[in-house]
Amino acid sequence: MKNKSDVSTMLKEAGILFCITLIAGLLLGFVYELTKEPRRIQQEKAIQEACIAVFPDAKEQGIELQFEDTGYVPDETLTAELAENKVRIGTVFAAYNNDTLYGYVVESVSAKGYGGNIVLYVGVGTDGTVNGVSITEISETAGLGMEAPKVLTPQFAGKKVESFVYTKNGAAAENEVDVISSATITTRAVTNAVNGGLKVALELLKGGAVNE
Repeated sequence: MKNKSDVSTMLKEAGILFCITLIAGLLLGFVYELTKEPRRIQQEKAIQEACIAVFPDAKEQGIELQFEDTGYVPDETLTAELAENKVRIGTVFAAYNNDTLYGYVVESVSAKGYGGNIVLYVGVGTDGTVNGVSITEISETAGLGMEAPKVLTPQFAGKKVESFVYTKNGAAAENEVDVISSATITTRAVTNAVNGGLKVALELLKGGAVNE
């Protein structure tokens, strides 16, 4: 049976632990609030840069684009279809040059990367051509899947197709992309994510509803 001294010691130690936990929690909350706005600004900057990156032709021609969140949300049918490949759609932007629609930028996320989620943005012009693809988040194997931004994404640019497929035999058709050597899982994840973003953009270009 514990004596009063033992109980007193336990209460004292519990009190100290509580105070440490409380102070640590308050400090974490303070740091979070302190960095919240800078993080938001940094995130918006990264998204803006990704949107610009997927329309390299506009940048080269000195065309200034404005990007507006369309508020688009895929319907249940499309959501279920994309989910079969572990793809989900994020924010969809309409790109304008003054008041003229230039195309769409679709955030697409694949949960089937070798190292986790792969987040990318697909830029599609008003004629249905994929202008560019920009990967913003990827954690694949160094020297293999991590080569996707350099080796894989350029293969989608300038293609006007309904969807893409990957091949190990050398891309011969317009809709084919070469697999990254020893990184088939990454290639498949990126291709599925690009296809998801492209499908959404083409739907919008064909007159699909945009949620206000």
